[in-house]
Amino acid sequence: MAGSGAVEPSPVLVLVHGIGGRRDATLERTEWVTALSQGAREAGHSDFAGVLADQDIRFADYSDMMSGQGAQGGTDALPDDEALFLMQFVETIVDELLEETEDPQIRRALLEAKAQLDVTGAQGLGQVLRILGSAVTSLLRIQPLRRAGQWTSERRLLAALSQVGRYLARKEHLHGHSLDVRVRARVLASLPHDRPVVVVAHSLGSVVAFEALHEYGRSVRLFVTLGSPLATAAVVLHRVRPAPPATPPHVERWLNFWDRDDVVVSRPKLEKHIGVNTAGVAPVSDRVDSDGFWVHSATKYLAQSKVAGRIVEAMRG
Repeated sequence: MAGSGAVEPSPVLVLVHGIGGRRDATLERTEWVTALSQGAREAGHSDFAGVLADQDIRFADYSDMMSGQGAQGGTDALPDDEALFLMQFVETIVDELLEETEDPQIRRALLEAKAQLDVTGAQGLGQVLRILGSAVTSLLRIQPLRRAGQWTSERRLLAALSQVGRYLARKEHLHGHSLDVRVRARVLASLPHDRPVVVVAHSLGSVVAFEALHEYGRSVRLFVTLGSPLATAAVVLHRVRPAPPATPPHVERWLNFWDRDDVVVSRPKLEKHIGVNTAGVAPVSDRVDSDGFWVHSATKYLAQSKVAGRIVEAMRG
């Protein structure tokens, strides 16, 4: 209250991970905070970077829920409808990247992948997955992916991408709750009920956090999405809830960052596809340019000064 002299409590930073295998939440929190500290120093916040590790920073880990079907490098157990989603997801990424990129080497790899994504006459799930594997092998020729150590084979990349379909399928019921409900509950449990909050979500985590924040009844000082597939037409955008998609009602500011070499982000400018909330808040997208291996990682984004700077400013109030 104005004039009361009360000091607003410092915000909680909640980190939401994306696709991948089982995680060590303590180790990953440390890696994210280290990258954020690096970016904060480059953004001119060296004083705060030094005490960042002492802040209330929570890592919302739902990887144990995704570590069964498909998560360890195999997609053979995917139901037919999720295999179809995966085919559509890869095809949509390829098509939208073709619209976005002018790099001749990347275009050649994309065109080769697109030519392989023809399931006409395919018989059975096994053949569909083999077709997908061939197309993703072509995608792995794209330099940022080819240099990456994270995806050692097309099977591992497909298995990770399939997690998006598993979440959006809203199946895999346990104790009466579908996988997506249980994943969102894990994120919601990390959000505070008595303090300001800054939410940073990466990859699939941006989809999870987007839906979770529609269920969260308190103000969100800043929502940051990194490498988000939210606006991937038809296969993701048309499946998120609520529909039509709009900024969660209590989000005060939404910043979306995408890397030019991040092939998982096919439609990077979320504001073109997601509506405003009642306060008129829309996502604001900005590009970052990372160097080195595998740009679709949270730490690559967090080490960017423009990303870390905005997060730290929100935490400092």
